[in-house]
Amino acid sequence: MKKIFNSLAFKIIWGILKGIFILLIVAYLIFIVAQRISGNKSIMGYRLFTVATGSMISVYDINDVIAVKDCDPNTLKVGDDIAYKGNRGGLENMLITHRIIRIEEAENGEKIFVTKGVNAPAEDPSIQANQILGKVVGVVPVISLLNHIVKSQLGFFLLIFCPLTLIIVLEILQTITDIRLDRDEIQKIKKEDTEEVEKDNVEIL
Repeated sequence: MKKIFNSLAFKIIWGILKGIFILLIVAYLIFIVAQRISGNKSIMGYRLFTVATGSMISVYDINDVIAVKDCDPNTLKVGDDIAYKGNRGGLENMLITHRIIRIEEAENGEKIFVTKGVNAPAEDPSIQANQILGKVVGVVPVISLLNHIVKSQLGFFLLIFCPLTLIIVLEILQTITDIRLDRDEIQKIKKEDTEEVEKDNVEIL
């Protein structure tokens, strides 16, 4: 065990794996904290949302994390995916991510947007520009992967719980090994000191 822990190859490989794991966990925690603190408000022009339903499957999967960029509603066009806040038709106060299928103009000249999930049978109630939170620019790959893992019981056990337990166990073993090495080193020094004293006594005699 001592030879393994003290080998350069083990230290390099273990350091890299532990660093990657910790970095991923920190990135996911930052995502969670940012969502909680911001209340899904825009941060530097972007929002992050988690896809909660299958209405956009084939484009976004459930538990995908998508980035939504602030935009001028006048620049939006048919085919754009947007995030908006519903205010009627059973969607009150819900955050929806659907695709624009039609843009109309109201009598007062304001644009009216009609959206629909690509996997949904019916279109949504029409929305106004002030309901739009932004345009979807894509899926955030690493955070999405971690979100899928965390939301899966098996994935959480295999890829979060097991590696975390392994890190803790190996850190404990490493600490124990270091303590034993230090103790052996101390004993060696004491032995050398004792032998040196005995040698000096013999020379004096």
